[in-house]
Amino acid sequence: MALKTLYHGSKEYKEMVELRNNILRKPLGLSFSPEELEKEKDDILIGCYEDDKMEGCCLLTEDGQKTVRLRQMAVSPVLQGKGIGRVMMNFAENIARDRGYRKICMHARKNALGFYEKLGYAKVGNEFLEVTIPHYKMEKEL
Repeated sequence: MALKTLYHGSKEYKEMVELRNNILRKPLGLSFSPEELEKEKDDILIGCYEDDKMEGCCLLTEDGQKTVRLRQMAVSPVLQGKGIGRVMMNFAENIARDRGYRKICMHARKNALGFYEKLGYAKVGNEFLEVTIPHYKMEKEL
């Protein structure tokens, strides 16, 4: 398994958008707008590869001076539960730490709470709806 940061607009970035769209948006009847994707040009884009095939991804968006927000965490359905998400989270946390961030926050889907709690993230506030499904804000000090 190989983890790397990607460049916005690259071939790998297009693969990332396709993976995120298939896993996170299509099942909800949603898709990405060009404006949403354009806003990602300053984000830290992370891809996880097995045999040159992207199997997972996430991105980090600055959310304040010392805080970064984890967004769009996606792992191929056939590989979920095999440790790819945990490895990507460790990689993302290390990148954030290396760049001077002190906290990671996210809007986690309700069905993923257990995964993030095992990694040391805590719920902040009440449940809310985002992209038509229940979410919680979660945070972790780095």
